[in-house]
Amino acid sequence: MPDFMQKVTDRACRNREATVTEVLEKPSGAFDLPSTSWAALMRGLRGRCPRCGVARLFARFLKPVARCARCDQDWTLQQADDFPAYVSIFVTGHVMAPIVIGLTGVEGLSTLALVSIILPLTFVLTIGLIQPAKGAIIALQWWFGMHGFKQERPGPPLGSTKEKEP
Repeated sequence: MPDFMQKVTDRACRNREATVTEVLEKPSGAFDLPSTSWAALMRGLRGRCPRCGVARLFARFLKPVARCARCDQDWTLQQADDFPAYVSIFVTGHVMAPIVIGLTGVEGLSTLALVSIILPLTFVLTIGLIQPAKGAIIALQWWFGMHGFKQERPGPPLGSTKEKEP
């Protein structure tokens, strides 16, 4: 795939120490569960599987894959519905409000100039935030075990010999 068709996160993935191919070479079933809900949320924001953090979460722009290619997690259980759109609009509104207030205070800008700045910026922000919002919502649903997802938490670190006291 040509560079201009790849996402920014895909290009950044090449620069990480542990590349996707190195992670995929782990034995089956060997992947790192996120340690916190924030880690799962960040994986979802990047469009990666919240469970393994490697495979893509989306088959198309807003359509999640049916199963993770790496950890075989079933993503058909997710029920994000309209919530990503609400989150995207909410964040866009809070980002755009000070910009609109600042631009309307500038003297010399015509109404046409204001509209030609505000509308495209609002459109780009809204569309640009909807996929990360959906990924984050799916990640939180998985983390908290909502809608039929199995609630999984990472176990104690390997080699930990700490025993419970009676």
